[in-house]
Amino acid sequence: MQEVKEVIVVGGGLAGLSSAMKLAEEGLKVKLVCLTKVRRSHSVCAQGGINIAVNKKNEDDSPLIHAFDTIKGGDFLANQPPILEMCLTAPSILNMLDRAGCPFNRTPEGTLDFRRFGGTLYHRTAFCGASTGQQLLYTLDEQVRRYEVKGLVEKFENHEFLRLVLDDDGIARGIVMHDIYNLNLEVLKADAVVIATGGCGVIFQKSTNSTFCTGAANGRLFKQGMKYANGEFIQIHPTAIPGQDKLRLISESSRGEGGRVWVYGDSSKSIEYPDGSSHPCGQTGEPWYFLEEMYPGFGNLVPRDIGAREILRICELGLGIDGGNQVYLDVSHLPREKQHKLEAVLDIYEKFTGTDPRKLPMKIFPAVHYTMGGAWVDWPAADDPDREARFRQMTNIQGCFNIGESDYQFHGANRLGANSLLSCIYSGLVTGVEIPKYFSSLKKQNCEMDESIFSKALEVEEKRQKELLENTGSENVHLLHDELADWMIKHVTVKRNNEDLQKTLDKIKEIKQRYKNIELSDKGKTLNQTYVFAHQFEAMIDLAEVITKGALLRDEFRGAHFKEGFDDRDDEKFLKTTIAEYDPQEPKISYEDVDMRHYDPVKRNYIVAKKSVPEIKNFPKNIKLPL
Repeated sequence: MQEVKEVIVVGGGLAGLSSAMKLAEEGLKVKLVCLTKVRRSHSVCAQGGINIAVNKKNEDDSPLIHAFDTIKGGDFLANQPPILEMCLTAPSILNMLDRAGCPFNRTPEGTLDFRRFGGTLYHRTAFCGASTGQQLLYTLDEQVRRYEVKGLVEKFENHEFLRLVLDDDGIARGIVMHDIYNLNLEVLKADAVVIATGGCGVIFQKSTNSTFCTGAANGRLFKQGMKYANGEFIQIHPTAIPGQDKLRLISESSRGEGGRVWVYGDSSKSIEYPDGSSHPCGQTGEPWYFLEEMYPGFGNLVPRDIGAREILRICELGLGIDGGNQVYLDVSHLPREKQHKLEAVLDIYEKFTGTDPRKLPMKIFPAVHYTMGGAWVDWPAADDPDREARFRQMTNIQGCFNIGESDYQFHGANRLGANSLLSCIYSGLVTGVEIPKYFSSLKKQNCEMDESIFSKALEVEEKRQKELLENTGSENVHLLHDELADWMIKHVTVKRNNEDLQKTLDKIKEIKQRYKNIELSDKGKTLNQTYVFAHQFEAMIDLAEVITKGALLRDEFRGAHFKEGFDDRDDEKFLKTTIAEYDPQEPKISYEDVDMRHYDPVKRNYIVAKKSVPEIKNFPKNIKLPL
């Protein structure tokens, strides 16, 4: 028997580092696998802040209000117990990060500063200028390095997860990975695997995601039998720099600090407001701050799904700046001290456009940004009778856990800004509690497994590598990606309709067949980026199919899922989690009830600024937080 039990953590962003830190703290040996250098993980791109309800602005905020805002912001599609515990743990997470030296902004008095973000009326977003993700990532990386020096963490950077090693009972016992520099295949053994590989925005190509956010790890796990939940819910961020190659995020913090969205008005045109009334589109030739007029309660800080739809509506009316698909986001009126808080974002805009946003308004348009759906994971609530017999954040594959943006757990149909960093760190901490308990339930360790289960998994990937490198055909994988992304952007983002969704599903099936006929332009094993992407693309196609079929079958309007012909949320039919399971023909879709034990669903209303939160029901008696 091994004296020190081992865990593989796949992903070096906030979720993966949080998990590695907590597991090492518990005395477990962690093998940390990362597709890039840990400090270049996509979490580094997060800009605006992390939501923590500590009421530093004397607004009567609390973790319970934070929980309700999150549940309501997700249009009541998320299970409520994990959100409640996440928000209750948040103040302890803030204290942990502060003690570890994270350079949060502070007030002149020296206390932590907080800004407002979308979907809430409270200043609860702690921040580090406009590079919060980077500072949090560096802070956690420093903590993980402490355990690396002690021999409890071993890093495998520039390596990519390819498949789970499963024993005869379907229990995860390790992974197969390859070195992306030379394509050398290797098996890592462990008794638990944590997947923390982020979202799948690159399926849509033009997104705010890093170019390695393909979703391939989840797609490969899906093919191995992992359930995928709420795939159809993809967040479109309202404000990104339009571009030909990819889209670059302009943080919500720019609006949190007072930035305003506007276009030039045209009184000859009219638009329907959220309350159903019709109004002229501002005064001709004058700045029209349409979000502030349509949603006076929240203004420019409406939830992201609403902001993105309204910007698209304005552009469809022909009111976009220069007649195109873009509107102004203006911070030029802000005082210098507020602009300084946004320095990282403003530098990005100036670098990629050549225009100084401190003097002229920025041109922005919505962009694919975040994956609300992801791996289905379990969550036995604190008072459930089988709480100790099940394991939080574990997928339906025993021994395989999934955390961060790559799971579906915390955001429902729409994520509130600044909740992502919190959910990543929190879910990572949870695995540090759950995996030691899981180990105590295991009858055998990986060292007692027959070596054949590892060699067979390796053989599968050796065969796949040989086939892909030697395949001949007429298709180019990058052109197939262009085609897939074009269909997904047009039909499976802000506005959807069943006719186009069905056509897109048919197109994906066609692309899946054509993929078999690809030929790589580079057949070597050294620095072969085409091979790495071609291997990923197969899994990306499977997830695109999950996203599209889930959207086709969900006939309602909920959160980020807006479908023409279905103007309302349908709680009777679709207050349910979408569950996709792999089938070679097309994904099998079923539904699971949402755990609503704490709050009853209400209509989302962001027109009026009203601070009222229903009293929580069934507050857990046996709650134990991970910090």
